[in-house]
This record gives sequence, C-alpha cells and structure tokens, in this order.
Amino acid sequence: MNDEHSRTLYDRALSVMPGGVNSAVRAAIEPYPFFVQKGDGGHVIDADGNRYVDWVMGLGPLLLGHDLPEAVTAAIQQRASEGPMYGTPTEVEVDLAEFVVRHVPSVEKIRFVNSGTEATTSAVRLARGYTGRNKIVVMQGGYHGAQESTLVEGDADDPKPSSAGVPQSFAEHTLPVPFNDEDAVREVFEEHGDDIAAVMSEPILGNYGIVYPEDGYLEFLREITDEYGALFILDEVITGFRVGGLGCAQSEFGVTPDITTFGKIVGGGFPVGAIGGRAEIIEQFAPSGDVFQAGTFSGHPVTMAAGLETLRFAAENDVYDHVDRLGDRLRSGLTDIVADQAPEYTVVGTDSMFKVIFTRDGPGAGSLEEQCTSGCRQDPTCPRYDYCPKNAGDVTRAETDRWRRLFWGRMKEQGIFLSQNQFECQFVSYAHTDEDVEETLEAYKEAL
Repeated sequence: MNDEHSRTLYDRALSVMPGGVNSAVRAAIEPYPFFVQKGDGGHVIDADGNRYVDWVMGLGPLLLGHDLPEAVTAAIQQRASEGPMYGTPTEVEVDLAEFVVRHVPSVEKIRFVNSGTEATTSAVRLARGYTGRNKIVVMQGGYHGAQESTLVEGDADDPKPSSAGVPQSFAEHTLPVPFNDEDAVREVFEEHGDDIAAVMSEPILGNYGIVYPEDGYLEFLREITDEYGALFILDEVITGFRVGGLGCAQSEFGVTPDITTFGKIVGGGFPVGAIGGRAEIIEQFAPSGDVFQAGTFSGHPVTMAAGLETLRFAAENDVYDHVDRLGDRLRSGLTDIVADQAPEYTVVGTDSMFKVIFTRDGPGAGSLEEQCTSGCRQDPTCPRYDYCPKNAGDVTRAETDRWRRLFWGRMKEQGIFLSQNQFECQFVSYAHTDEDVEETLEAYKEAL
C-alpha cells in the first residue's frame, strides 16, 4: 500500500501538534498513523486512496456507520442551516432527553454535556456533592476520561497519579481496585466506607481489551454501595445504546445504577456526553442544586438532532439485530481460528463489540470443545476460565507489543482497520456486511 500522502501529512502535523495528533491513542501506530479522507459505509478511505474495512467506527460512536440514513442526515443539515447554536434551550434537547428517559429505566432526569470525559467529571463532582463525601472507588484499568479523579494508578493502599499534572493530593481520594475482585472492594469499604461517595465502573472494561464481569459482580457493587450509603455510577460511555440495545448494558446485566454516564452513540457521531440518573440526585446540578455544572456548547442542537435521529432509527429498524448478529459471527469465527492457530489467545466481546486478546497461556488445544463459543463470558465451566482476563492487569500481561508492532500492520496490509492497540475495543456498525465479516476473518487467518 502506498502511504506517501499520510507520511507527508504526519510530517506537517508534527510541526504544529504535540505528537502530530489531537488524541494520544491516534499516534499508537508506528511509525505513523494513516490519515483518513472519508468514510464509506463500513469502510474508510485514507489520504492515499487505500480502502479499509473499518472496525474502529470512530472509537464507538458510529452505530450506523459512515453513511447515515436520510432522516439522520436531514435532521443534521436542517439544524446546521438554522444557525450553529444559540446559548438558549432548544426543543430538540427536550426530545432527546425524553427519549433516553423513556428507554433507560434508571434514568429519570439527564444533563447533556460535550464529551464522555466531561460526563464522568461531572458525575464524580455530583456524587461528592450529593453525599458530602470525598473518595471514589474505581476499577484498575477502567477508563473514565482524561480527568484528575480517575487518572490514578496503583491500588487503594498506594494510589498515585497516572499522568503528570495531577497532584498527589487528588489521587489520595481515588481508591483503585481490580475489576471482578469482590474482596478488594469489600476491604476498601471496611476501611474508608464513611468517606466513599461512589463506586464508578464500566459494566464491561472497554478500554482494556474488553473484560466481561464475573456473574454477580455488578450486582455486588450495587449491594455494597447501598450498604454503605454510597452511590453506584455506571459508566456507559462505550456500552450505552450499544450493549443491550436501547436499554443499554444495565438492562442486559439487570443492574440499576444511581447515576449513568453516556457519550459516543447518544450524540450520533458528534461531540457529546450526558449524566443521567435518579431525579433527586441529578437535580443537585445547578441551577436546581448546589453542584455547579455548565457549558457553552452543552445540548448543542446539531448534536442533539444527530443523537435523537440515530436512536429513533435504531428503535424503528433492525439495527441491533444486524450489528449483534455480525458481532456474533465475528466472535464465533475468531474462536474457531484462534483454537486452530493460537489456542492460548482469548476472544472477547459481546453484542457488537469484539477483540482478540493475545493472552500468553491457555488450555491445551484438545480441550477447547466446551469453551465459550462467542466471546469470553467468565464461565467457570469453560476450559479457558483459569486463563482468560479477569481484570486490566491480566490484559496488560498479554503480548501487547506483538499485537501492535506485528499483527496490526499485517491486518492493515490486508485492508482491515483495527483499533490502534491491544486495549481499545472494536465495533460493528449497521453499515457492515456479511462480506466484511468474511474478509476480516480471512485476514485474521493470514495475520495470526
């Protein structure tokens, strides 16, 4: 593949942008990323005219793919033609809020913001303001945006900033625990329970290779937060309106959080975030409460229209049946390929999310007949159970460099665009086809 124009663009970008990019993950590919010219259905075309099957989908927001249905496009164009924005409320904000409240049972009221990071930042502030407590329990490796309260590593006994610029005094109020470890959560509550404002967790770790929760783990988080008077924040920025359909992952797992954070799909591909939950909690946001939150572009009419029409289209068509079916085909096909070519690797994902984790150990190839057939489900009866990733640390110990330095490039050479590292999720869209799936599975066979 020729990539001369992408190389030239990256050279220019390095002169004017740190690392040549506006988000760090985009520079993960060495020696440089390809630059996209345009999207086309389930594909992207780069600056040199190379075409790829796109399983990144903007890192998740593009449920419908790059070619939006006519109703979605028309709503976006109408709003844009009526003026960029106003600094006053618009009807479409109310329409989208009513749609979310109607379909997500735990959400009684909602506040729209401009990014997933802004949503999680505001949710943490809200939890602290509502409870009068300071500490937040998070999952090690869980990603909740580029904010001071969650850019924290280590463990509950020794939390420390994971980024320069975050004071140690901030990190001391964050208590990281391993995902799927009930004992660790119980220990931090026994020591700090009177000052824990909330537990914040993704329902599925989505930025660490896709780690599925053990059966009962999310229910346990709900129970222990109730026991200690803390709040349960479910971060559905990635899974919201993707896993579990319009009811989101919380409906699929049967758990009811106090607060839910949204992003990505709820804005239809435009910048968005949202914080929803019980009315008595969400009403603590200004102006009805004492927790300050505001934003010039919050509830932007173009974003609200894109999000509303995207979700309406999903509700009225076979979107979830289509993407979940293709996701199942991908994971099932990958399970067969991995069993044959790399039996130590683990296929993960659910609904329209998928990934192969390059785990280093696994059961013997002859014992895989009873394994999970369409992505790891943390099933104790599965022969992979003792080897599949249970938390972020398990994913970190996988062959992450081989994935990035060798495998990703081999897939790119075959016209398949996968997420930029071992950790980021991959997504199916409504625009993808069975032919895209078959082409991708053949590429995996070659690349592995």
